[in-house]
Amino acid sequence: MSIQNSRIKRFASNSQSSIENSKLLAPAKLNIRLKVTGCRPDGYHELFSIMVPVSLFDHLELEMTFRGPIRLTCQGISVPDNEENLVYRAAQAFFSRTRRESGLSVKLTKNIPVAAGLGGGSSDAAGTLMALNDMCSNPLTSEELAELAVSLGADIPFFLKNRPCMARGIGEVLEPIEKWPGFWYVIVTPSVKVSTAWVYANLKLKLTTGEYDSIITQLESRSYDIAEILENDLETVTASHFPVINTIKKSLMDRGAKGALMTGSGPSVFGVFESKDQALSAERHLISRDLGNIFVVEGISGLNIDD
Repeated sequence: MSIQNSRIKRFASNSQSSIENSKLLAPAKLNIRLKVTGCRPDGYHELFSIMVPVSLFDHLELEMTFRGPIRLTCQGISVPDNEENLVYRAAQAFFSRTRRESGLSVKLTKNIPVAAGLGGGSSDAAGTLMALNDMCSNPLTSEELAELAVSLGADIPFFLKNRPCMARGIGEVLEPIEKWPGFWYVIVTPSVKVSTAWVYANLKLKLTTGEYDSIITQLESRSYDIAEILENDLETVTASHFPVINTIKKSLMDRGAKGALMTGSGPSVFGVFESKDQALSAERHLISRDLGNIFVVEGISGLNIDD
């Protein structure tokens, strides 16, 4: 699916400014870089990350009702359809913050692998917040929406941007990258489960300093090698327990990737390719290796995919 053809329009059910129905696509993300820069008293880690949304999407359909509960139905990859789901919690938080008593029906089609380092749950939550804000005639400013997002999860504010960003703090301090290269990516998600809490608990902290200034210098040079940017402090922890991570990385590099890296706390691994043809060629060779689910995706750069 091309990004251009994936746009889905919202439909107004009447002539008023509020919108009762919304359909949107929630993209996955890749951590091009993830460095741990500090540990906070509340248990969160301070990070520096470069994150890029990519064209692997969950689908959300929302319908506002006059009264009633929040109803969430899910299809595709199995996920909870209750308060355990970030979509449900995002809707609850929005209605509480705006003091609205509307009912809501949400249909989630889950395509992004779960607990895979791809941010699917966070993206679904961000999509829900943005859709509800639009449907209710924008009662929350962008700043208020971001505050609500970070209260639900550290990655969620990024998905309000839907463009390549540098992230600091716990992920909520975001700076868009204006000219990120138009790469294609091959993502391989092996069939292992990784707990983010376990990864951080086993991380031997060697805190990075001067990370922001160093990356800014590289990005401004316009002549950097993407392989020099790719780094993930969490990869050593996950790969030490799941050797398939390094197997996938080597397979991607052998198929011509400019670089390969685990995203988030894993276990998904991606390779960076300069063209769609190169990415598809790598996919054909990787399928026979039976390393996991494979996705060929394009980076999303500054595109509002739910226009």
